[in-house]
Amino acid sequence: MPSFDIVSQVDLQEIDNAVNNTKKELQGRYDFRNTKTSIELNKKEGVISLHTEDEMKVRALRELLSAHLAKRKIDPRALEFGDVQPSTGTTVKVEVKIHQGVASEVAREIVKMIKDTKLKVQAAIQDEQVRVTGKKIDDLQAVIKLLRESAIKIPLQYVNMKS
Repeated sequence: MPSFDIVSQVDLQEIDNAVNNTKKELQGRYDFRNTKTSIELNKKEGVISLHTEDEMKVRALRELLSAHLAKRKIDPRALEFGDVQPSTGTTVKVEVKIHQGVASEVAREIVKMIKDTKLKVQAAIQDEQVRVTGKKIDDLQAVIKLLRESAIKIPLQYVNMKS
């Protein structure tokens, strides 16, 4: 029976490359010269830490990081920017979480959307992904089209298409 998996994965190596490119650009930018600005990626926890002097520089750093991520074809919906928090001395910090996997609430929302279409497919939540099976490949392609047009807050990929 044909099937595919709905996942949300981000290539951490590409994020690492984007963070390193952002660091390099920070060194040459005039508005960040002689400031206490740093950007660090913790691959294990899936968090990017932004440290700088004020909120205006945080916005500039965020835009710079987003531009480098876009160049590397990483969907900006994969990142969740936290609130600006005071840090040591006169600096502020922002934690950016990297979404990996489909959260259970989002998975339930996806399954509900699929069931509401009345297509002859079954959707099952498996760990951090959703498996969709059906008799016709056309029905599976209709599900993919439906999900691409939906307003889901995380980027989705469709993998393991088997017929």
